[in-house]
Formats: sequence, structure tokens, C-alpha cells
Amino acid sequence: METTFVLVHSPSVGPSTWAPVAESLERRGHAVVVPDLTGISVGGPPYWPRVVAAVRDAVTDSSVGDAGPGSPLVLVVHSNAGFFLPVIKEGLGERVVACVFTDAHIPPPAGLVRVAEEEFLPFLRGLAGPDGVLPRWTDWWDEEDVAAMLPDPAVRARMTAGQPRLPLDYYTQSVPVPAGWDEVRCSFLWFGPPYDGIAEEAGRRGWPVTRLTGLHLHQLVDPEAVADALRKLSRKS
Repeated sequence: METTFVLVHSPSVGPSTWAPVAESLERRGHAVVVPDLTGISVGGPPYWPRVVAAVRDAVTDSSVGDAGPGSPLVLVVHSNAGFFLPVIKEGLGERVVACVFTDAHIPPPAGLVRVAEEEFLPFLRGLAGPDGVLPRWTDWWDEEDVAAMLPDPAVRARMTAGQPRLPLDYYTQSVPVPAGWDEVRCSFLWFGPPYDGIAEEAGRRGWPVTRLTGLHLHQLVDPEAVADALRKLSRKS
């Protein structure tokens, strides 16, 4: 049975960050699902159950199309979506056969994990408005940094338009980590700093690690190379 790639974007951005890679994988004959997580903050905390529901619903809806019901799933997460992978995997059940962390945070084997590290919270608190809502993710950074990540103006316009504005408490939430989530094949696709230490941690866990030199949104810059790497890391090439 053909494997379906489930490409999960960071809730800080939007699903367009995976669109070019999805198109590349589809050209190679793979079914692809790109869930939309931009509405997860509606209704207040806790937010993680809505992440799980959004991914599960997208996979279920896709099962009437190219991604057949019961087809094996490769779960791919980017950036802080990595914190949600264990609960997403639990929500999808036994269908998940491989997990690929793409320049993404890695949760602990079990317990709880917070979406933002303690030392990053003062920066976020300084960005939040009186209503506790943050600007769009690309507005956090200097223009030259954003331009380097998104050199194509059309790609940048699409990506920027699709971003949500998240509440500060999205980043202070604790996400449960069910034990045993990493019993399937896990691997790490590393673009560059500041994920060096996380890539090293993936290696210490015995996971395959592949380096594609680029910035944090490299999947928008070289989607063909990223699609190739995802296929190899998930052993679906």
C-alpha cells in the first residue's frame, strides 16, 4: 500500500511552508496531506488537542482521495511542531510508520514539554501586545534575516499572508508526551543553526541525521532537495 506523507507546519507559520515540498512528493507518486493548524488558538487553551484534531481530521478527509484509508503514514514536522509529534502520532494510531523532524524540536521520551524555552520567554513577552497576542512570526525578526530566509518575493508574500497571530500562552503551554512515541523509525533533517544541538541530540538517540545546508525555511528555497531527503530518511525513496 502506498505511503502517505503528512507534512505538519509549525503553528507559528502556515501550511504554505510545506506546499512546494508537497507538490514535489506528489510528482513522485506519493500521496500527501498538509494539515492547516492556523486556527488552533481559537477558543483559548489548551491548544495541543486542536493540533491533534486538525491533523487527524485532515488525514481522515484525505482518505477518500489519493491517501487511501488505512495507508501507512510518514509524519513530518517542522520547527515547534516537533513538540506535538508524540500526541499527533498517538491520535493517528498504528498507521504511523516513520517520523521525520525537519529543523524541528525533539520532545523528551515521556512526560511534559513546554513549547518555548524559559530563556526565550522574555523576548516573546516583549513582543506581545496588551491583549497578549504576538505579531506574525516574520515580524519578530529583522528585515535582512527574513529576506535571507525567503529570497523569492512571491514565495515570501504567500508565506507571510498565511501566518496566524498566536497568543503568548501558546508558547507557555505544556504538551503531554506519551511514552513509546519514538518506537517507530525516527530521523532528523537539519538545515543549520540554531538547531545544531538538537541535531546532535538526534544523533545521540541513534537516529539518522541528514544535513541540507540552509536557513530555517529551506523547504521553501529548495523543495526538491528537501523532498529527496524526506524520502530517504523515511526509507520511501
